[in-house]
Amino acid sequence: MKTVYIDCTEYGHSIVKEHSLLDKVPGLVLNVGDPDNDTLLSLLDGATAIVNGHTVMNAGLLGLCGALKTIVFLGTGASSYIDLAAAEKHGINVLTVRGYGNRTNAEHAFALMLSASRNIANMDREIRQGKWATPVGIELSGKRLGVVGAGGVGTELIKIAHAFGMDVVAWNRSPIPEGLPCRQVMFDELLASSDVVSLHLTLNDATRGIIGKRQLAMFKKEAILVNVGRGALIDEPALIEVLKNKEIRHAALDVFIQEPLPPSHELTTLDNVTLTAHAAFNSHEAMARLLSQGFDALAQTIEKH
Repeated sequence: MKTVYIDCTEYGHSIVKEHSLLDKVPGLVLNVGDPDNDTLLSLLDGATAIVNGHTVMNAGLLGLCGALKTIVFLGTGASSYIDLAAAEKHGINVLTVRGYGNRTNAEHAFALMLSASRNIANMDREIRQGKWATPVGIELSGKRLGVVGAGGVGTELIKIAHAFGMDVVAWNRSPIPEGLPCRQVMFDELLASSDVVSLHLTLNDATRGIIGKRQLAMFKKEAILVNVGRGALIDEPALIEVLKNKEIRHAALDVFIQEPLPPSHELTTLDNVTLTAHAAFNSHEAMARLLSQGFDALAQTIEKH
């Protein structure tokens, strides 16, 4: 059985070596770097199971993988890289890795809250430009956090915010797990009553644009909006208009409709916005868990065959 990791990054390779992950899958062919087309075809030739970190696999390519039975995609967004309908047509099972970055994403969301509440990013920029100003911030302790989506990341954020002394409410399409230090409320109540609103939803037809002009009009004037979920959860033009008019305090965003965010994008011109480069998932610990769980999934697939 030929097994291949088709696109391991240099950083990923260092984690594989650090944690001896190849011991989980003896005989795994590990290709470091992004393969060109000829190399990719060679790697896939005869492979029955592969690990894919970020390589696009369209219907045409999948049709050439006659022996392939399993793709382990390192992450949750396999549909962004792999034609899932074509994979199903060819009898290829696509596995994803979930839960590896829950804490990391939640910590990043909370870091964005802190930065927004104390104007940290803006002060950093101004000091580098020779400006010395001390803007008035706000404390998060005692404020209300509204968590939109109480899945893995949202659940971790609820725990962090509660430990920080925040009053936490949450909205979820299903009942929130018992024992979490929060209160489940209706969506509109969350938006209208929260000092900070943090988005943690998957993107689908029901959630696309869930924060639009009508919803933003419900926010408190001093509210902070945080998004480490997906850019398209927010109507960006509506958000920009609200920010320009100072109708909310701040937006702290890790994800955008267009990525990378163009340097000329209007969001980059606003001083009440904090931006990070879709990095909420990216910590050493999360990457180690991602690779370890991915290799475990590959090993289990091999055992079944």
